[in-house]
Amino acid sequence: MVQKAKILLVDDRPENLLALEAILSALDQTLVRASSGEEALKALLTDDFAVILLDVQMPGMDGFETAAHIKRRERTRDIPIIFLTAINHGPHHTFRGYAAGAVDYISKPFDPWVLRAKVSVFVELYMKNCQLREQAALLRLQLEGGTHGGAAKESAGLLAELSARLAAVEEQAEALSKQLDDDSADAAAVATAAHLERKLTGLRRALDALEPGTGGAPTLPSQN
Repeated sequence: MVQKAKILLVDDRPENLLALEAILSALDQTLVRASSGEEALKALLTDDFAVILLDVQMPGMDGFETAAHIKRRERTRDIPIIFLTAINHGPHHTFRGYAAGAVDYISKPFDPWVLRAKVSVFVELYMKNCQLREQAALLRLQLEGGTHGGAAKESAGLLAELSARLAAVEEQAEALSKQLDDDSADAAAVATAAHLERKLTGLRRALDALEPGTGGAPTLPSQN
């Protein structure tokens, strides 16, 4: 059974959390609530998340401050953050969101389908990253445990399968980048595509390092 990804929803208003759960329930992943920045940081101490949806306007620790804490922690700094805000103070306010480490910045009221589609991209990337890490660990064990004919053939087959799966994701990411390669492209979408490309580059580098004759097991990129 494939383990579900966890999505962290951070908002001080229960009705907003309920609305987010209704929108994202179709993704069939584990949705975790946090009603404050402090509660969100506590959840991040123990669990791994595919993506964080973070409200900007919260009493006490606001979204920007919460994001700053998340990015300072080595364990959580690579988790994608999507800011949600009911206010829009123009480009400067949006820039502050990206400067705080967000991969996207969405103003309320937002299109439910668009939000769900954007979150699904990060869930898919997270799941593929986890799968690749698990299979690469298995491959390393096989390589370290012996190089007899059967094991070597099985390892080579698994490596080829991993490479093919990653190539399919790389092709999708490249197509997305081409669609966004014009002056009218949304800045948030461009930032999201760039984030995906960086993660895929790290995965490809790790996979290439597993090829015979490259000197052993690599350190894979973080799961988020």
